[in-house]
Amino acid sequence: MRSNYQRKNHLFDPRSKLPFRISRSKIDLFLECPRCFYLDRRLGISRPGMPGFPLNSTVDFLLKKEFDLLRRDKKPHALMNRYNIKAVPYNHPDLFIWRDDFNKFEGKTYYHKETNLIISGIIDDIWQDEKGRLNIVDYKSTSTSKIISLDDEYKQSYKKQVEVYQWIFRKSGFSVSDIAYFVFANAGKNRPRFDGRLEFELLIITYKGDDSWVEPIIFKIKECLTGSLPAINEKCDYCRYISQVAKK
Repeated sequence: MRSNYQRKNHLFDPRSKLPFRISRSKIDLFLECPRCFYLDRRLGISRPGMPGFPLNSTVDFLLKKEFDLLRRDKKPHALMNRYNIKAVPYNHPDLFIWRDDFNKFEGKTYYHKETNLIISGIIDDIWQDEKGRLNIVDYKSTSTSKIISLDDEYKQSYKKQVEVYQWIFRKSGFSVSDIAYFVFANAGKNRPRFDGRLEFELLIITYKGDDSWVEPIIFKIKECLTGSLPAINEKCDYCRYISQVAKK
């Protein structure tokens, strides 16, 4: 009997010959826990949802508008000049699809024929360097007095995120640089009064990606989808919780 909490759509059917879409976030889920991934994509049992972050979305929206002002004229942003980045915001007729500007697209997609999977990812931005190569750009919002870096454990997923995007665009025939950029908007906390506004400091962190892991993982994802339910992952908080509840 199907639970009311089970999703009925967007489920993988091993009998179907139709391509099945795997988003970048679901690749993250598989890397974190194959069992949770299987429950989500095969059985329609998803992890509890997380609340949205409207402030982060607003910052992303405003950054896109700011870089769009320079995109048509192929002019660099002042922030790019400050970091001596020899690139300009990339202009392409499908950019609004890749960014899912209207919340009705799947972002940039690539059909992986060997597994019959469609790999998709929604980007924040793309810059183009002097050699015509594309730089994947991701916007991040935070509020911290610490030095911002990519060394924190939870930020390892940021690296995987842009590497999936690099792989998708390379497989789609674009010339893609290994260099990706993270634009951080850091809300300061040192103002004496709030006065109804936040002040952000913008900074860029450069990252050299390596997407060689992506395709092997896609094959493992297909193997997982066509197999049986993976064992409980003792490193997964969700798996451990369900396991403990089942013992009660």
